[in-house]
Amino acid sequence: MTMVQDMSNSPIPTPEESARPSLGELFRRRPELVSLTILIVLCIVVAAINPAFLQASSLIDMGRASVVTGLFALGVFAILAAGGIDVSFPAIAALTMYSATLFVINVWPTAPMALIVASTVIGGAGLGALNGWMVHTLKVPSLIVTVGTQYLFRGILLAFIGTVWLMELPAQMTAFGKAPLLEFNGVNDVIVTLPMYFLIFPAAAIVTWYMFNKTLMGRAIFATGGNADVAERLGYNQRIVHVFVFAFSGALAGLAGIIHVCANRMANPFDLVGTEIEVIAAVVLGGARITGGTGTVFGTITGVLLITVVNNSLVLVGIPSTWQRVVVGGFILLAAAFFVKRQKK
Repeated sequence: MTMVQDMSNSPIPTPEESARPSLGELFRRRPELVSLTILIVLCIVVAAINPAFLQASSLIDMGRASVVTGLFALGVFAILAAGGIDVSFPAIAALTMYSATLFVINVWPTAPMALIVASTVIGGAGLGALNGWMVHTLKVPSLIVTVGTQYLFRGILLAFIGTVWLMELPAQMTAFGKAPLLEFNGVNDVIVTLPMYFLIFPAAAIVTWYMFNKTLMGRAIFATGGNADVAERLGYNQRIVHVFVFAFSGALAGLAGIIHVCANRMANPFDLVGTEIEVIAAVVLGGARITGGTGTVFGTITGVLLITVVNNSLVLVGIPSTWQRVVVGGFILLAAAFFVKRQKK
């Protein structure tokens, strides 16, 4: 006997509906949307508890705070995409920014600001390229190499260059840190300023996006992170890829370092210690996997904003600042659980 199923009442999906992914599938394809959702919900909750969160002064403070972390994160994203990891970038930033500041103060007080910035970028790129060369030549995991160079660079800084806080910067560096992009009177007639250097972060993000999406190097980086052996058989030069991504990260670290000095109007050789965990967390929360081969610039920016909001909003809702790492750690564990589940599916 033939069984005939009555399909008259069964809805038949249209081609558009069949092609349209579900919300869960969309999150699996674009994990950065998870962090974006968390960011939006967090902002709504904080604003509901304390409306001062939405004041222009608070938003601009978070914008300023995101610049250095964001530049670090873009460099770390490039290395994670290639299947590596870097913890030496804070030491690179400290060494380049303090050396450049000391040189300008003692040797060339009238040095052009563009030259000062260029020197830190080039110096950071050179130190980063050294990391990449050692990773490729020694065939040692990048984490081990960069832990070693982190101590090496900080040791050189503190033993041979200086340990004194430089409290008075040259006029051109102070002017660079104070130059306003946007300025207005806030609450209680307090002048609120969004500095000009804020534009460096989105500019660096655009350059990084273009590199990953429009150049052969971007494809080579993702291919290396996905499977280095296959990438090599496809003709991608692994030495060039390794040296490039670490040099790129070092250049952004040098740039972040000199911005940090000019924004704070002082050069402290002990600054930026311990920021590597927070930056790596931002990149991972943005959807990049530690194993490499994945990630987006948009996701990295989302992760940076999420970390920045957490660091700047807990006090507004009455949570002690000492809980910042607890909250960030919780986000990382949630992201790890999500990525594991996503990989299994």
